[in-house]
This record gives sequence, C-alpha cells and structure tokens, in this order.
Amino acid sequence: MADAVIVVALLLVAGCATVAVLVRDPERQALVLAVLGVVLAVLFTAVQAPDVALSQLAVGGALTPLLLLLSVRKVRRRKGRDE
Repeated sequence: MADAVIVVALLLVAGCATVAVLVRDPERQALVLAVLGVVLAVLFTAVQAPDVALSQLAVGGALTPLLLLLSVRKVRRRKGRDE
C-alpha cells in the first residue's frame, strides 16, 4: 500500500512540475506551484519524513506561491501606472 502511494505521488509530482513549466500565465504557474508543494509534502510524508513535509507544505505550498502572486500583482500595477 505504501509503495502505491509513493508511486502515485511521484507521478503527480512529475505531472505538476511539467504543467508548471508549460503554463505561460504567471498566476496559473503560482497556483500549480502551490499544488506541487502540497503533492511534494504528501510524498515526503509517504517516505517517512514528516519534518521535511511540514517545511515543504509551509514554504512550497503557501509562502512561495503567495510571494509570486504578490510580485506579479505589483509588476502589473506598476506597468499599468507607467502607461
């Protein structure tokens, strides 16, 4: 059972990472990155690394996508003001 969870998590990680690279819109990339962070947290939990999973969930699943979304918003605001 644990091996099946690891295989599924690895496939989801590969799929999310591929989608993150192929998506062109920065906001969608940030959302896919958040999903990737959560899937990585599940993978780390499945391989018995709960401390790494919690760190990944906090940083990769929440903080990094939030900072990216805020940066994109600020750049778009500044770009609109300059025009």
